[in-house]
Parts: sequence; C-alpha cells; structure tokens
Amino acid sequence: MQLFYNQDLTSEDSEIRFTKEESRHIVKVLRKSVGDILHITNGKGELFSAEITLADIKNCSAVIKTSEFQEQKKYHLHLAVAPTKMNDRYEWFLEKATEIGIDEITPVFCDNSERRTIKAERYEKILQSAMKQSLNTFLPKLNEAVPFKAFVEQEFHGQTFIAHCEDMDRSSLKSLLKPKESVTILIGPEGDFSTQEISLALQHQFKPVTLGDTRLRTETAAIVACHSVAYTNNV
Repeated sequence: MQLFYNQDLTSEDSEIRFTKEESRHIVKVLRKSVGDILHITNGKGELFSAEITLADIKNCSAVIKTSEFQEQKKYHLHLAVAPTKMNDRYEWFLEKATEIGIDEITPVFCDNSERRTIKAERYEKILQSAMKQSLNTFLPKLNEAVPFKAFVEQEFHGQTFIAHCEDMDRSSLKSLLKPKESVTILIGPEGDFSTQEISLALQHQFKPVTLGDTRLRTETAAIVACHSVAYTNNV
C-alpha cells in the first residue's frame, strides 16, 4: 500500500486535491488513473481511502470514500537527543525511530554539543517520509530545540531516564522499563553529558541508565533506546 500525507484532511472532507508534486508522482510515477484508490493519512491517526476523479499530472484530485481512525499504541515515547556533529546521522535517527515507533522528539543543546543549529523543516519532511514508508498514521511531534537545563526543568509524566557513560551507579534501561507508560529518555552528544548536566537531571528525578556494555554513538544510542521501549511494549 502506498500512503500519502495531508495534515489538513479531516473526516468532514469529501474531496482531496493533491499538490503539483504529489500529482506528478501519482499519475506519472505510480501510473494511477481515474477510478484507482489511494490511501491518505493526516498524521493524527486517521486513514482515508479516496478514488481518483481527475488524473492530471499538475492537479490530481480524488473523492473520499472511507475514513477510519486507528488506535494509538498504548505507550508514549519521547526522546530528547542532542544534535550530532554530522547532520546526516541525526536525520538517520529520525527516520529509523519513526519506523520503529516514536511519538515525540526534542533536540537538546548540551555543554558538549558540537552542533548548535537544526534544520527543522528538513527534519519534518524526513519524519513525514518515514511515517508514510512504515504505513504509520501518527506523525511524531518534533519540538523546538532547547537548552538541556530548560528541558529537564519541565514537568514530565511517566518514567524519565538519562543514558550516559560516566562511571557511576547505573541500571540497565531494559530492566527498568514498564509497559504501557509514558517514557522520556535523554541521549547526549558525542562528548556525552557533562557531570553538571547529569547531576541536574538526577535532581529532577531522571534515573541514570546504561544501554549496553559498549560505547554507542549518539544516533545509535537513540535507536537502541527506542527499540528497547518498543520491545518492552510488544512482548
């Protein structure tokens, strides 16, 4: 199934008009014609089926035939991940985390961060593409990038963890995770969190955890954390 995305589509709509880019993809690349059925999501859990009424490469349109709301999974995963020095590594994390199952992402700037900017618009496109590829009807929420201190001082619900590499008492993330709960996990930059940042997180009830016996890159650590939560909720 090919999945399309339109954030403005609602169950009240009876018709959808595709952008010039999407129209060309539908008609010229996918070779769809009048009468063919397309599947669209608004990224909010709704899945629509629509029948093509105009197969024009510049202005394709379709009439909505059915709409169905798909239940969201029974846990909420929020990863706060420091932007990586090489931007393509962060983009890889966004793509794979969306495929595995993530609900919310916050880029956090840390003491040891080598990158202090993000490409929010590009990140959104990557999330949308990964959502469509994985046939997910919920688009992960990308929050604005914030300093580490501002992030940890927020109020959180559910379990909160900080994964770091310092030599101190830490538990395995997998041993602490509980299914069907909200989970927030902090993943640091290439140089790890500073001692001060770890201390601040602990003061705000973040539990220190390890993701395994080896030292992981930022983006790898984020994916391991994401998979651990998904696995805990699917066994």
